[in-house]
Amino acid sequence: MTDLPHNFQTDTLAKIFPVDALTVRLYDRADELTTDAAKIAQRYLQNLLTQQATATVILATGNSQIEFLSKLVNLGEIDWSRIVFFHLDEYLGIDANHPASFRRYLCERVEQKVNPAAFHYIEGDTVQPLAECDRYTKLLLSQPIDLCCLGLGGNGHLAFNEPLLADFQDPYYVKLVKLELSTRQQQVAQGYFTNIEVVPQYAFTLTIPAICLAHKIFCFAPGKHKATAIQQTLEGAIATSCPATILRSQAQATLFLDADSASLLRYCHAKAQRRKEGR
Repeated sequence: MTDLPHNFQTDTLAKIFPVDALTVRLYDRADELTTDAAKIAQRYLQNLLTQQATATVILATGNSQIEFLSKLVNLGEIDWSRIVFFHLDEYLGIDANHPASFRRYLCERVEQKVNPAAFHYIEGDTVQPLAECDRYTKLLLSQPIDLCCLGLGGNGHLAFNEPLLADFQDPYYVKLVKLELSTRQQQVAQGYFTNIEVVPQYAFTLTIPAICLAHKIFCFAPGKHKATAIQQTLEGAIATSCPATILRSQAQATLFLDADSASLLRYCHAKAQRRKEGR
């Protein structure tokens, strides 16, 4: 596995600290987070392509990814013709032209801009959803996964692995899941659907073991609305009640936070107290 050079520095200095095996990078502002993360991803992919013919990347959707993807695409200096893409999840029953389709999101923001070697999409409108799970699993396992970029839900879900239904030892890599009401409401709040009634109840998702296959995992969680989930992720027990806690057992994972999403952490309160006391 190729890693970043030990002397690699980006323009923005993050506060970096470990939580178990997980590396946490904390920034003052969300725009610093996305700028730095894009540069780190760019350098990582550049280094990979000096040592192997192609690189394989899993991408996510959602508001936490928009600025990161835009900055990564605009940085350039990556031979995108040697990058193979997958994505994390897709709603069951909506076609690729639906405004809320994750295929549409990634096609418009990534594929049409960089013309990669391939972009393998989950076919959400398939008439044989279980066969689609098998098809996508075979594609996913046909090569090593070099990088997985994803967000973290307000209830601590990763992809659509919901609390309590997530399985850290899941025997499947791609499966159908029923979405929690809070997750469906989040999609309405983010503007992807007009009301809760039209949000699909089921979705395809890569499972926790599939995510953990990646040689590198970059998880982005900026914003005040993520603060409670981040507190549980970093300070609670590693358990499926908060699926994102599994990241703390993954030495290849980095969690990118801003001051708002980290605001409830004991680490931040301790730093603030030391500053107040002049230490």
